[in-house]
Amino acid sequence: MSDTVNETRDPSTPDGDVLHQLSTLDRFLPVWIGVAMVVGLLLGRLVPGMDDALAAVEIGSVSLPIAVGLLIMMYPVLAKVRYDELGHVTRDTRLLGTSIFLNWVLGPALMFALAWLLLPDLPEYRTGLIIVGLARCIAMVLIWNDLACGDREAAAILVAINAVFQILAFAVLGYFYLQVLPGWLGLEQAALDVSIWGIAKSVLVFLGIPLLAGYLTRTIGERAKGRDWYESKFLPKIGPAALYGLLFTIVILFALQGDTITSKPLDVARIALPLLVYFALMWGGSMLLTKALGFDYQRATAVSFTAAGNNFELAIAVAIGVFGVTSGQALAGVVGPLIEVPALVGLVYVSLWARRFYRERTSAPTDTTAGADR
Repeated sequence: MSDTVNETRDPSTPDGDVLHQLSTLDRFLPVWIGVAMVVGLLLGRLVPGMDDALAAVEIGSVSLPIAVGLLIMMYPVLAKVRYDELGHVTRDTRLLGTSIFLNWVLGPALMFALAWLLLPDLPEYRTGLIIVGLARCIAMVLIWNDLACGDREAAAILVAINAVFQILAFAVLGYFYLQVLPGWLGLEQAALDVSIWGIAKSVLVFLGIPLLAGYLTRTIGERAKGRDWYESKFLPKIGPAALYGLLFTIVILFALQGDTITSKPLDVARIALPLLVYFALMWGGSMLLTKALGFDYQRATAVSFTAAGNNFELAIAVAIGVFGVTSGQALAGVVGPLIEVPALVGLVYVSLWARRFYRERTSAPTDTTAGADR
């Protein structure tokens, strides 16, 4: 994230242990994130009116400070993408098909099953979790993938595909999983009235703006001073901004919802259980599937983190817009990042450890199943 992670294995490091190649800043990322969560919770709990002040101005149904943090967080990652190499990814039909299946077939179905199995007596939280499962990640997954030394170009394409599917399929899948499927199974039904334009605005703001900025930065920078200067001089300077944006976003997010979270600890625990199971199964299952399909480490990582992550910004906005800010559905959406952030940070470390079991890229691709070494 801070651009200090080596992107290829250092042969001088014992057993290729890339964990030792992380900077101090990145190695202690869970500590910084934990501190940011605590600071946010304390601010929201101890400073009267802070949540109202932070939520006073919104962009796409999301608080302005959170929107700013997300844009700052995503820009450096998207500025690192080699856009001239995206053709290698788009020709990889196995990679695209696997990601679509994991994100838009398996992911929502798994969250639906876990929500009903583990929260059968809590319909509001159950509905909120199903909404979280429908909101596929278009933001923080780029951070986790980058920290785990995944394929940036593949992650960028998969995130873009998620964005398109989110606009086209979110409302339809919401209707299916909250009304149609429960009706078929004889379960309690819930309604979800979501504007496709509202979803599109969220995607355009949180993906479109930093994507355009990253593309223009690389294009103009490389034309002006060349790729070597751009990647060795410019990117290291803007890289740390991703970490600062992430930590700022976490502080603001938890400050907005600190009172809600700390006032209902047992409810938070009930909601957290299916989320933990979901992240573990989605990431672990995706890594095993991509390994079985013969993916290299970089692309397996991009697919797996894309599948495991969720767009909590959209899920929270939808839950609040449809059910209200004090609803159980909104609380379930808020608990999402409370669990997702530390869980996926932990999975970054597991992923780096598991890298030793994958083959490494040694040359540019000659077929449609491998990307260029970065």
